[in-house]
Amino acid sequence: MAARACGGACCRGWQRGTGVRGPALGPFPRGQRAVACNARGGAVPAGKSGLAPWVPVVGLEIHAQISSNSKLFSGSEVQFAAPPNSLVSFFDASLPGTLPVLNRRCVEAAVMTGLALKCSINKKSLFDRKHYFYADLPAGYQITQQRVPIAVNGSLSYCLCIDSKMSQMVTKTVRIKQIQLEQDSGKSLHDDTRSQTLVDLNRAGVGLMEVVMEPDMCCGEEAAAAVRELQLILQTLGSSQAVMADYEIQRQIEELENGGTILNETRAFDSKLGCTVPMRDKEGKQDYRFMPEPNLPPLILYDAKSLPANMNHQQVINIDWIHERLPDLPSVKREKLVEQYGILPEHSFALLNEDGLAEFYENVVKQTRMKPKRVIGWVLNNLLSYLKQHSLTVKESPISSFLLADLLNLLEKKEISSTAAKQVLVELWKGEGKTPLEIVKEQKLQLLQDQKELEQICQAVIDRQENEVMAIKAGNLKVLNKLIGLVQRETQGRSNPVLVKQLLEKKLEVATREKPHK
Repeated sequence: MAARACGGACCRGWQRGTGVRGPALGPFPRGQRAVACNARGGAVPAGKSGLAPWVPVVGLEIHAQISSNSKLFSGSEVQFAAPPNSLVSFFDASLPGTLPVLNRRCVEAAVMTGLALKCSINKKSLFDRKHYFYADLPAGYQITQQRVPIAVNGSLSYCLCIDSKMSQMVTKTVRIKQIQLEQDSGKSLHDDTRSQTLVDLNRAGVGLMEVVMEPDMCCGEEAAAAVRELQLILQTLGSSQAVMADYEIQRQIEELENGGTILNETRAFDSKLGCTVPMRDKEGKQDYRFMPEPNLPPLILYDAKSLPANMNHQQVINIDWIHERLPDLPSVKREKLVEQYGILPEHSFALLNEDGLAEFYENVVKQTRMKPKRVIGWVLNNLLSYLKQHSLTVKESPISSFLLADLLNLLEKKEISSTAAKQVLVELWKGEGKTPLEIVKEQKLQLLQDQKELEQICQAVIDRQENEVMAIKAGNLKVLNKLIGLVQRETQGRSNPVLVKQLLEKKLEVATREKPHK
């Protein structure tokens, strides 16, 4: 999935901050400025000139590669990182006499995506030829849907955090102008050293969905949140793998602040450089010489009411049938997680933002006696932090949901302390095949069961901390946490903090009664 970064499509216009609320509608001609607002009530900081800050108006055209075994109009296989030019049919290479054959899977994916984005599905849509000349476009034109796309007039709701702790979130909506089917171009590999360009046509003809958003967004945070929500929806539907990267606003700000102008151009994101680079100039009005695709008939879809009685259901696409089989979308999943497990809304976002983490969490909950509200802390604060530190996905985690549940059961039964549980988690991360109980026994991490021994340790700590005892008697109860920590250190984390607190409080009452301080 890629968001086009172009002056006339992504950031539809710029203007110095004016305090005016609401997004501006575009697109705007080059040099024209639009009025917009920042999602947090502010704007991009003022630049070198010291004038009011720039505020962007953002609309996106997103190309999502359809998850399909074959290309949009040919039987060529779709496979990532295949040897160059190894997956190219005669049609992909645009040899004379070859004709396009529409891929049913790609149509179903587009309909499914349109329904998920609350679009109206056109029962009759048309294909067009968009002409332009580039080395990786063998036919000299791209088959797309310019006049009547497959889906129109939808909307995408997304949530935006308005503080760093994710505790305050606002819901915003961006309008979806249309979703259209089109074929991808090939890939040009520019070798500056040898001053030559190599062309790989493996990607030529791969099915794309172009999702066109209206310029309803006012900052990079909004655009990122909207794209992330769309990414989750596409992955949930299975209509696209939706792997993407996005960057552009800061580059345009710097260009404007340095006295430059924003060119109307198509730019690509270079993951190695971490920035966008120009691909094709789009200055001035482009004459794509659109024309109806003569080799493809209109695409006809049906619903339950319009489906002919004698029609073979395998030969048609039924919009209602697809709608009935839509899975729960991310927004619904989040609501269910909050309602079922009593977790905070921000926790539901964190679970769904990592592929497979929500399922992992639910599996742990099913296998442990610990309350879901406590389990969420272990999953997000401990497991997820380990995964991010080592750049691993949930599926690559050496700690399974079963092992984490087993560990939390030991903690819930008060056989180990939370400190000891964290030590066990470190050992589990090594992936040596040991169970939590085996690690606990090997490293002698069980909680002390001998209360007399624990009372003696508590008394020894009290005897050595006279200043702390005086502070507690004076009313500073926070100092008690220090004494609990010292007991924990003495027992190497093998004491129950709750029990330790009770014993310390009891002994401190005795100590202050027998040895009052003046």
